Amino acid sequence: MTELDQRCINALRFLAADTVQKAKSGHPGTPMGAATLAYVLWDRFLKHNPANPNWADRDRFILSPGHASALLYALLHLTGYDLSLDELKNFRQWGSKTPGHPERGLTPGVEVTTGPLGQGFAHGIGMAVAERWLAEHYNTPHYEIVNHHIYAIVSDGDLQEGVSAEAASLAGTLKLGKVIYLYDDNGIQIEGSTDIAFDEDVGRRFEAYGWHTVGPIDGHDPEAIDAAIRAGQAEADRPTLIICRTHIGFGAPTKQDTPEAHGEPLGEEELRAAKTALGWPAGTSFYIPDDVLAHLRRALDRGGQREREWQRRVHDWWHAHPEQAEDFDLATRGELPHGWDAGLAGLFKPGDKPMATREASGRVLNALVPRLHALTGGSADLAPSTKTTLKGYGDFGFREYCGHNMHFGVREHAMGSIVNGLALHGGVIPYAATFLVFSDYMRPPLRLAALMEQRVIFIFTHDSVGMGEDGPTHQPIEHLLSLRAIPNLTVIRPADATETAEAWRAALLNRRGPTVLALSRQNLPVLDRTQLAPADGVQRGGYILWESGDSPEVILMGTGSEIHIALEAGKKLAAEAVKVRVISLPSWELFDKQPDDYRESVLPKAVRARVAVEAATPLGWEHYVGLNGAVVGLNHFGASAPAPVLYEKFGLTADNVAAQTRRLLER
Repeated sequence: MTELDQRCINALRFLAADTVQKAKSGHPGTPMGAATLAYVLWDRFLKHNPANPNWADRDRFILSPGHASALLYALLHLTGYDLSLDELKNFRQWGSKTPGHPERGLTPGVEVTTGPLGQGFAHGIGMAVAERWLAEHYNTPHYEIVNHHIYAIVSDGDLQEGVSAEAASLAGTLKLGKVIYLYDDNGIQIEGSTDIAFDEDVGRRFEAYGWHTVGPIDGHDPEAIDAAIRAGQAEADRPTLIICRTHIGFGAPTKQDTPEAHGEPLGEEELRAAKTALGWPAGTSFYIPDDVLAHLRRALDRGGQREREWQRRVHDWWHAHPEQAEDFDLATRGELPHGWDAGLAGLFKPGDKPMATREASGRVLNALVPRLHALTGGSADLAPSTKTTLKGYGDFGFREYCGHNMHFGVREHAMGSIVNGLALHGGVIPYAATFLVFSDYMRPPLRLAALMEQRVIFIFTHDSVGMGEDGPTHQPIEHLLSLRAIPNLTVIRPADATETAEAWRAALLNRRGPTVLALSRQNLPVLDRTQLAPADGVQRGGYILWESGDSPEVILMGTGSEIHIALEAGKKLAAEAVKVRVISLPSWELFDKQPDDYRESVLPKAVRARVAVEAATPLGWEHYVGLNGAVVGLNHFGASAPAPVLYEKFGLTADNVAAQTRRLLER
């Protein structure tokens, strides 16, 4: 290690510590301990261009312990990203680009929103899947267009979270050799030494997963780190975990190797003493020597040169393989190709036999994929039940990497994080499928997908007590409301096959957030659109499906399978000379975004007799039925019995909806 190397490491270390100290809030310990890991990786290995953080063939770097964000911000500033020193001085403050945990889309160069431990680890595996899939589809013998690594710094806390175990197991199974993770093994967590709760042999554990492990090595020795990363790069068929022994709060005389270094500023006196101990000017703050800045800013020249070389290859490739290159360009920009939805026209017709919306979704998927090459995904070992197999499009696995069908195993949590990683990487439009009740297992990545505004499609089938005999453990009650509570997540529960096709159209057109498709297990009639409103009303979240005359006296509304109950009840009431309007409201989020005049035209305030029906908790429906309305739903768990029996026993019937409506009209 040269003297300049050491000065660069200390510059990172103390820039991060000063950032935390000024904010009087944050986590200095990991940045101080992991500074050497970060420096060696970023200075000697990371392929990136700070002038263009979105270069498609860049290496991806993930700081999985997002609480150490000050380290990442120091790296970004020093290597030339659009992140000023003033932004570091504004750490954790209103309006800054330097929030307490890294946020994708806010800070240039941040690849993943991290903070919930384990998520960065698992999202990176999704990025590696995307890299391999794109390389298989677009690289040719003469043109290598996709070839990059996924690097991460991961922590003790990351490896304790279950999602990292799920993701690591799948990564080993898939032999994802482009993954190189540096494990910052500092032996400290908030409550004390890690051995109070985490005393396993991490290396042997990861070897059992099928990983290549290196170390333990000295995480403060640049040459040992350099050699370990090179060993990881040389391992083509296994992901690599480099176990790096470090000291949290490195250099702090009284707080090094203590929990106190983890989550609070060192304090002026301790920070000054640490600088003195490591030969840094003790009276300085945010000090960056000129030679350090010049050295680290070389990343701009290196990155620019590498990107220009790549662009020349792409230019030549474009002339040699124009159709393939155009497809790649569209995919990496997230654009949909011309005519992508042509296969949906006429997919479902009046007179078609009843079908579950999960079955309709499967037909839509298979109609889309011939025109939408980027569409890829899979299920948590439930493809036959969720109807998510792309027929004739192969499997993604270690025997072949170009198939569109991904197999996540029974790993819902990691599946959610991995498909997020696919979307973050770019070039693919991912979907993931399981039963709606198991969305509980993947709530953290659902929330992160919404926070990061990623186009991910979550297919949740078996969406109600209508799944029947499997009983209350598998029958969702509170799940729709729980998902609707997540900001920026669009939930669509289509009523039949025609609405399902439109729900898929809406999901694919939504580029600013994830979409949930909640689909039925039980067969539902295909609504005759020659007698009812067109299904494209789904695009607006809610629409008038049918009415018995002008100026309705009562409005019936619902979602999914219960629309058929509302429609039957409406016709019963119409036969009694009641003027009825039936509204299909498959997506509250889309409907609430519509202009006031549209929402008023569908759901006029003057009509106070309103009844909603949905096989789920009634909570939330008061937003649409008002204080004087009624909701036919479930405020209890389900039971094991055939679906028609459950609907009858629980009052999810047209007769009950009609009776509730009459009571309102009699008030």
